[in-house]
Formats: sequence, structure tokens, C-alpha cells
Amino acid sequence: MNIPKQIYAGTTVKWRDDGATGPLNESITSGSGNYSLVYYLRTNTNHEGHTVTGTSYGTGWEFSISATDSAGFDAGDWFFCAEASKGSEKFTLGSGRLEVFSSLAYTGQPGAFDGRTQAEQDLDAVTTAIRQIVSDKVKSYTIAGRSFTKIDMPDLVLRESQLKAIVARERKAAMIANGLGDPHSLYVRF
Repeated sequence: MNIPKQIYAGTTVKWRDDGATGPLNESITSGSGNYSLVYYLRTNTNHEGHTVTGTSYGTGWEFSISATDSAGFDAGDWFFCAEASKGSEKFTLGSGRLEVFSSLAYTGQPGAFDGRTQAEQDLDAVTTAIRQIVSDKVKSYTIAGRSFTKIDMPDLVLRESQLKAIVARERKAAMIANGLGDPHSLYVRF
């Protein structure tokens, strides 16, 4: 499956897949009288989904999602399944996950954009709560419907520590994915 693992909403997305082999070693290819291949994309927000039907390209298929169609994609995790069919036969050739990012394009004055992960947002909220309680500006603080008071300070500090570890892992993974290497690699020369 050559579907991109990351896409931006509002952009054109294209990819190609080669022919495959079925469960009984039968050839699953495109062309007249052969198989058609369809990708089903789904996410858990707003009950969204999108269907992409491949067009014949050699013995495989070529796929395209228009910029207009992807503009409606909500940012977040999406899941896909590729199904090949011919008559009453239907085979799942693969499935997986892809990530949709919000478009950063704008016209006129740009609006606010928060590109932080949920863990980064939570870390900022917990850090703010700790500062408010420590500086005696407030006796209690509410985050996501849960109230904390000065007595709950150890819970807040523990959660802050957990979120710092999560954010560090996310940033390390992003650096590796962007080709910047592992920031925790140690090289020794003799």
C-alpha cells in the first residue's frame, strides 16, 4: 500500500499501487476483466469517510484525492482499507493508518492556529495550574472538568512529569521522522 502516511487537508493527494497476489496465489491486477481496487478512508470525528477508486495504470492502479475533497478532511488520525473486487469476489489487500494535518493556507488575515499536540496543550494547562496555586492567586483550579486544590499539588506535579515525558517522546519521534536523527544518540570516537 503506497497511500501517503501524512497528508494536508486542502491538497491533492496521488499514489500508485502495483498488482498483488490473492490468497490462492491468483494474480490481482487491473485492466479489462480484472480487479478494481478501492480505498475506504474513515475517521472517528463527524462520522467522516471518503472512498477513492483506482484507475488502471499498467498492471496496478493510480489513485487521486482532489484538493476540494481533502479540504473537508478533519485533522487527526484516519484509517484506511484497500479492497480489490472482481464480480462476487472481494479481497482486503491491506489496511492502516494515516494522519491528516490542518491546512496552513489562508486568505486575508490569518486566524489563530494551534499546532500543538494534545499532550503539549495539557502540559501547558497543568504548568499554569501549578503556577497559579503556588503563587496563591487561586486556591483551586479546574482542568477538563476536574478540580485541583493546594492539597492536590502532588497529583499535578506527577501529571506534569508524565506529560513532559510524553512531549519529549513526541518531539524525538518528530525529529527522527523529519530526518534530523535521534537526539539521544551518543557517538564515541576512539
